[in-house]
Amino acid sequence: MSYAKAFRDRQRAATWLGYGAMVCVLIIVGVPLFWIVITSFKARPDIYTQPAVYWPRSWHPENYREATTLLPFWTFLRNSVIITLIISVVKFVLGVLSAYGLVFLRFPGKTAVFLVIIAALMVPNQITVISNYALISQLGWRNTFAGIIVPLCGVAFGTFLMRNHFLSLPAEIIEAARMDGAGWWRLLTRVVLPMSGPTMVAFAVVTLVNEWNEYLWPFLMADDTRVATLPVGLTLLQNTENPSVTNWGPVMAGTLLTMLPILIVFLALQRHMIKGLTSGAVKG
Repeated sequence: MSYAKAFRDRQRAATWLGYGAMVCVLIIVGVPLFWIVITSFKARPDIYTQPAVYWPRSWHPENYREATTLLPFWTFLRNSVIITLIISVVKFVLGVLSAYGLVFLRFPGKTAVFLVIIAALMVPNQITVISNYALISQLGWRNTFAGIIVPLCGVAFGTFLMRNHFLSLPAEIIEAARMDGAGWWRLLTRVVLPMSGPTMVAFAVVTLVNEWNEYLWPFLMADDTRVATLPVGLTLLQNTENPSVTNWGPVMAGTLLTMLPILIVFLALQRHMIKGLTSGAVKG
């Protein structure tokens, strides 16, 4: 009986610990999000008053109109959509094809190629900013879509994720397809990809979210609003008036409008994304 009671006590303690951790995460994530939403509806006096006002005295939805009219918001949105879609498609295709080659094709130096890809994952993107900036400037691509898109098309993470998933596929099915005379293209499109749906969704969603939120490189490349993305536009929105006294109402409204499209995509596909990430990490 004492053993059973101790086991129940440990289970109860683990349950309460899990709930406590979940509450902490909700507070850490939820409080800033709540503050952004509330501030997006505040008039300027409510934003700069002390002590802080956690609920607007009067609602000010005009912040959303200002966020979309003070600067060419819809141009920023168009630029973000174009850049995100192009980079995501290129990364997805390169990631799938490179992972397929590493798993199913035989060529010398395959292990060395994979080690180079792993090494690329260890290098922060910020380290390559200066060299990439110098190269793009020499090519005359500054303030162009090409200058923003090309340096962001590296695909080390996607190759790593898809390779691990391809390794977890049943070898019997792959061998049966080869015995039936399936070439590399037929094997990829008729056998491998149909069994890789959740992992491909996970790869696509992670890529979309990362590229949609990319800030540093588009900020360095965009000289004006013609190619600026939404994250860069938010920075410009902060400086439309006196830079030392930002009107945070329109900025927070613009932040919510920037979050909304990619949040909808993430919520719609999150179940497939979680399943794909876990299945892709099964075998290394």
